[in-house]
Amino acid sequence: MVFTSMVNAMVPKSETNVLLELYKNMQGEKWNTTWDVNAPVNTWYGVTVQNGHVVEINLFRNNLVGSLPESLGDLKHLVHLNLAFNTISGEIPKSLAGLSKLEVLKLEMNRLEGEIPSEIGNMKSLVKLSAFNNFLSGKIPESLGNIQTLKELNLSSNNLTGRIPNSLGELSNLESLGLFENKLYGSIPGELGKLGQLKELVLANNELGGEIPKEFGQLSSLQILQIQNNNIFSFDNMDSMNSSQFLVFDYDKVEKENKYKDFDVNKTRMADTKFEDEMEE
Repeated sequence: MVFTSMVNAMVPKSETNVLLELYKNMQGEKWNTTWDVNAPVNTWYGVTVQNGHVVEINLFRNNLVGSLPESLGDLKHLVHLNLAFNTISGEIPKSLAGLSKLEVLKLEMNRLEGEIPSEIGNMKSLVKLSAFNNFLSGKIPESLGNIQTLKELNLSSNNLTGRIPNSLGELSNLESLGLFENKLYGSIPGELGKLGQLKELVLANNELGGEIPKEFGQLSSLQILQIQNNNIFSFDNMDSMNSSQFLVFDYDKVEKENKYKDFDVNKTRMADTKFEDEMEE
């Protein structure tokens, strides 16, 4: 065990310097749980070291204040980065796109602004991307459709605008897509009907128009669909969907008779994504 501890402590100076810059930028001395920067890196709160490299940073709800350093992109062995529920401002560093081993990126409940870097599509190992409840603006990058490993994408409660990229239909492993409460407009891409693994689709509170794509009849795994508070004018294509598959289905009620009119109102709710990390440490 002593030997293992010594190996873990021998983190390259370049990686140690990145962590020290993060500590300085994020007012580390004021964190809920701070670091003893004179102690070995593998003893620092929220930092996991394996084979002499930093593989995880989990500083969830730890009173981080400030902007993220570009040098985070130098932690090439990083697999898990959770900085959710803090007061992080500024933009998402483009350098994060170079983290080819990163599987989980959690940035929700912060004050991030600016556009989502288009380079993010280069993150070929990413399984979970969560950045809801920030102030992100601009369009959703088309390049997100390149991340074939992605299972969860949650960009809800931001200031994102433009159309939903057709490229998201290429995310064949996607199980959850949350774009709730943005300023997205245009019709819903029929390409989303190709997402055979999709269980949750939350598009409510946008400015989406047009009709429900007929391709939605192919979404056999879908259990939660929320499309209310948009400008959608036709739900005719919902007839091809199996109403019994839904646990939650919220849409703008229309006077026309349809097979969804008897939905149990007690079962419908706004998917509560905002505090999904409440218990996650």
